[in-house]
Amino acid sequence: MSVARVDRVARVGPSARPDLAGLAAYSSVAPGPVPVRVRASSNEAPGGLTGPVLDAALAAVSGATRYPLIGGADLAAALAGSLGVSDSSVAVADGALPLLDRLLLAYLRPGDEVVMAWRSYEAYPLSVQVAGGRSVPVPLRPDGSHDLAAMAGAIGASTRVVIVCNPNNPTGTVVSWSALSDFLDSVPPDVLVVLDEAYTEYDARSRPASMSVPELARRGNVVVLRTFSKAHGLAGLRAGYLVSSAEVAGAVRSVLPPFPVSSVAVAAALASLAHPSVLAARVASTREERTRVAALLGGRGVVVPEAEGNFVWLPLGPRSAEFADLCRAHGLLVRPFAGEGVRITVGDPDLRAVLAEVLAAWE
Repeated sequence: MSVARVDRVARVGPSARPDLAGLAAYSSVAPGPVPVRVRASSNEAPGGLTGPVLDAALAAVSGATRYPLIGGADLAAALAGSLGVSDSSVAVADGALPLLDRLLLAYLRPGDEVVMAWRSYEAYPLSVQVAGGRSVPVPLRPDGSHDLAAMAGAIGASTRVVIVCNPNNPTGTVVSWSALSDFLDSVPPDVLVVLDEAYTEYDARSRPASMSVPELARRGNVVVLRTFSKAHGLAGLRAGYLVSSAEVAGAVRSVLPPFPVSSVAVAAALASLAHPSVLAARVASTREERTRVAALLGGRGVVVPEAEGNFVWLPLGPRSAEFADLCRAHGLLVRPFAGEGVRITVGDPDLRAVLAEVLAAWE
């Protein structure tokens, strides 16, 4: 039997989508020539896994020859119970970002627009581009907070999704609950609003009933995105979750792989949920350290915005790279955003001593 040969003279090999040719890579901070003393560049929780969470993870490793439940059903059920929503309103995966990726995959058509505050989480534009959409960045206010009025004004006929990072990464600022409620009321019902709450555990504000997760899910076009990477301390294991209406969560689950989160990550996440005192102690310690670091910076004349994450933001503008290089020379890794500012993760008990050295040299 002969097989017809397809003429591919003009093609020399497989080609990827041309719109991805200029896709920027997600960057990390490389250590300098000086040994790293404090790693404060990735908003990780300090220390390692301990107590019941470590025990659960280690126990799960011995059974890792078996697949986890399809869809991470056990973790989804536990989250649904703790949040007061139905199992059908929850989707889980190996982190919050993969869930955002799948949400965009499920809802964006080529050329659809995604409105977002900027500067915000640097992965957003990458995810939008990969999904075939177009990012519409709306500048932050001078104090580093979301300009919700401008974001509402940026919503047009092609807008499919709006992303609100609350608290915002990297500035740490928050949107007031009343302002957020008014904003959600103003968004057309056919536009999804993603509330990225990766740092919500560090937010000390009281949450009104109208902004509870069940009430947000009932809106139909609101998606709450959270992670176990930050306050829960499971960044290396990878687990996150999404809560929305059953329709939206179902659409996301339909484009997830059958086993979206590992059995070890599920075990650790379940243990963390079952022992809230461990989480509460870590969060309280981080908040206290955040206050101390902000006071140290303020005492040296560096004014930082009031923050509700596990980090502080130094709006150093054109001197951001210079400050980050000085930090690296002292063994302190921080995250610079060229021309804008520097983000410093708090929580490590050694941070303030090293930062004090940097500030002395900076002066």
